[in-house]
Amino acid sequence: MLSKSQARAFFLGGTVVTFLVFIGLTIYSFMPKNDQTNYGKIDAQVVKGKEIWESNNCMGCHTILGEGAYYAPELTKVIDRRGDAYVKAVLMSKEPWQPRGRKMVAYAMSDEEAEAVIAYFKWIGKIDLNGFDRIVSPLAKDKQ
Repeated sequence: MLSKSQARAFFLGGTVVTFLVFIGLTIYSFMPKNDQTNYGKIDAQVVKGKEIWESNNCMGCHTILGEGAYYAPELTKVIDRRGDAYVKAVLMSKEPWQPRGRKMVAYAMSDEEAEAVIAYFKWIGKIDLNGFDRIVSPLAKDKQ
């Protein structure tokens, strides 16, 4: 059993060590060589694609990087899985898209809008997922 002064010293020592480890890991994670965000590749086309994604509330059905709804497919690596042409056809379709009984709104995007969304998907697809599955949605895993 520790005395009161030993317990205090143990607590303060543990707190200082934990704090120093936290500061060290924080500094390490912010070093430029450890950047996994793909931030340097953002251009006007990617920004426009993100704006289209948000204005159409795509996250209400789809998931990117594990964020969003699970009604529709996960789209983090959709370009790798399906390719540009497939994604573009879906985005530009004037008829509602109905794969596997789920119905996607027909956005009938212009060629320019579809290319911007594809640029956004390509940018998202290049983010280092740190070894996580390329398919994040638990609903999509059984399809692969």
